[in-house]
Amino acid sequence: MSACAGGARRTGMAFRQALQLAACGLAGGSAAVLFSAVAVGKPRAGGDAEPRVVEPPAWAGAARPGPGVWDPNWDRREPLSLVNLRKRNLGSGDDDVPPRMDHYKAKATRHIFLIRHSQYHVDASLEKDRTLTPLGREQAELTGLRLASLGLKFNRIVHSSMTRAVETTDIIRKHLPGVSTVSTDLLREGAPIEPDPPVSHWKPEAVYYEDGARIEAAFRNYIHRADTKQQDDSYEVFVCHANVIRYIVCRALQFPPEGWLRLSLNNGSITHLVVRPDGRVALRALGDTGFMPPDKISRS
Repeated sequence: MSACAGGARRTGMAFRQALQLAACGLAGGSAAVLFSAVAVGKPRAGGDAEPRVVEPPAWAGAARPGPGVWDPNWDRREPLSLVNLRKRNLGSGDDDVPPRMDHYKAKATRHIFLIRHSQYHVDASLEKDRTLTPLGREQAELTGLRLASLGLKFNRIVHSSMTRAVETTDIIRKHLPGVSTVSTDLLREGAPIEPDPPVSHWKPEAVYYEDGARIEAAFRNYIHRADTKQQDDSYEVFVCHANVIRYIVCRALQFPPEGWLRLSLNNGSITHLVVRPDGRVALRALGDTGFMPPDKISRS
């Protein structure tokens, strides 16, 4: 084999390895470019995988710098971007930038606890009849006890307006007295984005088009660094659904969101995200149900 042929072969192998890393969610990227992440396609007859570019949804927006590069302005609250915006609006000079930077810097850390609803009656034809099962009610009690045992001063509970999430919240809130609750349609279950690798029996494109924009709106509305006026760290509980949580985790960590279906969450599980003042995000726990006895764990 010639040196040129050997080099080309090594380059091709390195490129395929990079694609595989991106598909596994090990490569990050900015918020928008994740929607156009390169994934591994179906193998050819010869055994090699052809790269497949995942088309971004219509609501994803313009692409940003490529995978592997953390976007510090993922929530559009990076101080310098806010200073520059105000500078353009007011026509102030460069000398004003340092003091304005301090004004726009977040000071507190946000702790976001994403709770998947408990087990429910999946066979009911109407959504209002998909109530928690007896096991589901036990799971919600255990989740509430676990949250209370952390000794944190929770600021609020935000929950999906779907019946199973409402009932889960009603049980959890008994263990967190005095914490306000807010219901929202944004956190309702849905199909956030076509998964990769594709699943033939999943949803039609129209469903992703409708649900995806709403779930993305939930991410943008609730997942971001603290407001500049917030002085103390906050602890917030969000009771919602598996698809919503998995999508939010991928987006917050700047992993390709198409990989959301590769994650699995138990009923009543706790996922803990931390958003630092500088915008960096950490995943403290994913789908934790270690506080439940084995016979109380389910994934329906």
